[in-house]
Amino acid sequence: MPSTASTTAAATPSGTKRGRPGYDQQSVLRIAVDVFNRHGYDATSMGILAENLGISKSAIYHHVPSKGDLLKLALDHALGGLEAILEQPQATSGAADARLEFVLRQTVAVLVDRLPFVTLLLRLRGNTEIERDALARRRLFDHKVAALISAARDEGSLRQDIDPRTVTRLLFGMINSIVEWYRPGGSLSPEKLADDVITMAFDGLHGHQ
Repeated sequence: MPSTASTTAAATPSGTKRGRPGYDQQSVLRIAVDVFNRHGYDATSMGILAENLGISKSAIYHHVPSKGDLLKLALDHALGGLEAILEQPQATSGAADARLEFVLRQTVAVLVDRLPFVTLLLRLRGNTEIERDALARRRLFDHKVAALISAARDEGSLRQDIDPRTVTRLLFGMINSIVEWYRPGGSLSPEKLADDVITMAFDGLHGHQ
């Protein structure tokens, strides 16, 4: 299985530009995502962002036109990482179960690598057009993974007695929960986390007889 590092290396959000001394758009975005996750996007005003950044609201507008633009940059960073997985050769050719395993591993890797951004994505409520567009992109990603599950089931490499839709929901429920409890830098490495997810997904909890 290819190293997750080669396909999910951290990428800076697109559109990064230099701004006022001490900040660029990327650093403003990173702090804004943390504030969105702590307070909720709807409850976060430009004033709250300015306070957390230690700069004026007008200084924020030097980097981005609006709070919505910050949200879009953040969601594009999260979704871009996920969508790129499905374009990798290991996700587009070969046995369906091997492609599914690759996609799940890389999904965990992207989630850990871009944890604050994916956390924000998973907490969207769909109250704005930007949020609804992001949710539609996430649903399309989920549907493509569901199609892989169905293909693996049809090939006979996955069990037949569980509905593919149930499998999809359970898999994403397990993976998405990582944002609530995983802390980078702890004893559980991203690679071991991905191994554990794959073991749970494909082998379950029964020990080998």
